[in-house]
Amino acid sequence: MANAFSKEERVAFESLLEGFNDALVLSRNVSIYQTDQTMMERTNNVIWRPQPYIVTSYNGTDMTSNFKDQTQLSVPATIGYQKSVPWIMTATELRDALQEGRLGDSAKQKLASDINVAVLTVASNQGTLVVPINAAAGKYDDVAQCDAIMNEIGVAMDSRYLALSTRDYNGMASNLAAVTRSFGNAKSDSAYERSQVGMVAGFDTYKMDYALRITANTEAGRTISTLDAAGNYYIPKAVTVASTGETSNVDNRYQRVTLDSTTNVRAGDAFTIANVNAVHAITKQDTGQLKTFRVISVDSSTQVTISPPIISNQVANDASAQYQNCTVTAKSATAAIVFRNSATRPINCFWHRDAIELLPGRYAVPSDAGAAVMRGSTDQGIELVMQKQYDINTMRTRYRIDTLFGVNMKQPEMAGVLLFNG
Repeated sequence: MANAFSKEERVAFESLLEGFNDALVLSRNVSIYQTDQTMMERTNNVIWRPQPYIVTSYNGTDMTSNFKDQTQLSVPATIGYQKSVPWIMTATELRDALQEGRLGDSAKQKLASDINVAVLTVASNQGTLVVPINAAAGKYDDVAQCDAIMNEIGVAMDSRYLALSTRDYNGMASNLAAVTRSFGNAKSDSAYERSQVGMVAGFDTYKMDYALRITANTEAGRTISTLDAAGNYYIPKAVTVASTGETSNVDNRYQRVTLDSTTNVRAGDAFTIANVNAVHAITKQDTGQLKTFRVISVDSSTQVTISPPIISNQVANDASAQYQNCTVTAKSATAAIVFRNSATRPINCFWHRDAIELLPGRYAVPSDAGAAVMRGSTDQGIELVMQKQYDINTMRTRYRIDTLFGVNMKQPEMAGVLLFNG
């Protein structure tokens, strides 16, 4: 058959797919949502995914006045990453099959890296739980603070993951391998011999050879109003109704708020607001700890978009009561904002598996259009498509390996960042 794959190429592709699956380290620890590809094409590759309900309970037997509507929140998920590795081999280069294998291995590594980086970027930029440590990495207590901030707001205690930059990971391993500790146990030996940390404070830990960095913000004096006025708090809603009567879903992960000024405020900044404390998602109990927020975008000289929204229920509302995430203990027209990223440092990410979703996509590549096509899927459903086409004019063969996927932060309050030396 014209342009058919040889047996050697088929074996090489099967080996490549196996290696690609092994290399998906971070993406293996997020949830997977399979979509109908025909439906995704018809909806411009966007699907709305439901967030968990949070309901209210009452005391007593008479519930006459307690039958209330429930608000279902959802977030848009997009299959928007299209990654490809193309290359050309000449008829003389094809005499050395080893070169072809090396190119395939390189393509595998790059595509796996692209998926891991996409997960890392979403976790780094959209995780809203912020734990700043005013020292270098090196103690159990550092990770235990990530555990505490999750427990206090009711994040499930299983399936938690922490990805550390190389230097911060090795700093943690150094603590385990300290000479004051006894050897002869697996934990200390692994830390000393392989810089391996393993599980710490309920988190499976991973070492990253790349990490995003957060820029220092030492700006002081920024303020925000927490008075009982529209725009100072957020009321969740499932849909919005246009003036024409049309309804559309609402993304409740974000809120636009007004500051006194956005001078020196940047996307990615982490901050707290004076007297705005986090609450437990189920019990609504005040944790006594300031709620942390992230700047998603700077929209004007006074407005920014933040995540999560300020759902304080300070003006009582059924939806706010269900999804309340903070409480305002003292209201002010000039509540102080304190930025928590006071040093430029690598971002270490932590998350619960259900916070982030990976959406595998699929290309509908014709197999009878002059190019040979092979496809295969990993156990996560991530598909690789390999194509080969020969040009008789130049005696060159074109190869390409492609993958299509999406990464979605479904619940930003179940993911966060750990920042050292700041």
